[in-house]
Formats: sequence, C-alpha cells, structure tokens
Amino acid sequence: MSSTKKGFFITLEGGEGAGKSTQQMRMVEWLKRHGKTVVEAREPGGTHVSEQIRQLLLDTHNDGLGATTELLLMFAARSQLLQQVIRPALASGDVVVCDRFTDASYAYQGGGRQLGADAVETLAELVHHDIQADLTLLFDMPVELGMSRVAGRGAADRIEVESVAFFQRVRDAYLERAAKDPLRFRVIDANRDQDQVWEQVQSILEAGLGL
Repeated sequence: MSSTKKGFFITLEGGEGAGKSTQQMRMVEWLKRHGKTVVEAREPGGTHVSEQIRQLLLDTHNDGLGATTELLLMFAARSQLLQQVIRPALASGDVVVCDRFTDASYAYQGGGRQLGADAVETLAELVHHDIQADLTLLFDMPVELGMSRVAGRGAADRIEVESVAFFQRVRDAYLERAAKDPLRFRVIDANRDQDQVWEQVQSILEAGLGL
C-alpha cells in the first residue's frame, strides 16, 4: 500500500441487477452524516476519457469486441480514473466509494470471458500495484433473479445481453475471490428488500470504519 494513502477505499461489486446503485446512494449519505468527505466513482467511467471508453464497452454495436480488447479497455479506463480521481482523493484523506473496481475484471473478463486470473493480475500489477480496496462489498444474488431485474430497466447494453452461463461464471468468480480474501470482502445477501440489504451494509460500515 502506498505511503501516501491516507483515505479509505470502498468498492461495490456484484452481478447485474444486484442493487449496488441504490445502496451506494444510501451509503454516501450515511458517510456524509458521519462527517466523512466522500468521493464517488464508477467503473468503467468517472472521468471524461473513461466515460468515452465506457461507451465503447457497452455499445451493442460493438458485439465483435474481443475479450482481450475488452480487458485492456477496462484497465485503460481504470488507469485514468485512478490518476484523476482515486489517488488524489485517497491522498487527501477522503473516503472513496467506487461502483466496481478490479475485482470486476477478475469476475467479468477473467471468469465470464474465461481469460483467467493471470491476465487480470498482470494488468492490475501494472496499473495499481500500490492501491487496493480497504473494504469490498459483494452484493450477491442468484443469476436468474438479477437478470430478471435488469430486464425491467429498458434496453440492455453489450454486457447485459450475455447468457445465463456467462453471468454464472461471473458470480462464481466473485464468490471465489471473496472466499480467498475474507478480510477485505463482505458478502451481502442482495436477495432481500432494500431496507434489509441496507441493514447489512450499515453494520459492515460501522465495523469497518469504527463508527
């Protein structure tokens, strides 16, 4: 971990339809009420360049995009986000709350696209060897339920149109990473109503931040 890192880095992970965005809003409000300066981010995205890469990645017209190309684009967007947003915020002592980070690449490209963990690890070492989340909340639910939630949100993007088998590999990869790093990961049962999920999140935040 970099000696310049003074803040606290929280990442939210999970498959499609897991309800991360709703919980992130409640989390940010809660942290601010407790006197924290909070910087929000999302992946891919969060900067002008990264948002343009996001459009490339999610555009359904780019269905020919290769798995390795997808992985490289994800890390290009991540590198820019780290440079412009995450590193400065952590150096200033802020709490960074990011909707997805490198665990998503292990899950989606490593697992879903079946590129394996080694390729992701190589890029992670290059892009942010000194930065890792202090706390990762994994919102977990059955794949079919998550996909049914997404189906009610409008037109699907390039990732959301993937198969059940793809998303099952994503979920399995997430749970495997969580099992290997129980000190950083907290697995949340997202197959509950929003208030019950929030109760889990709040309890974890109180313990993780000593509040």
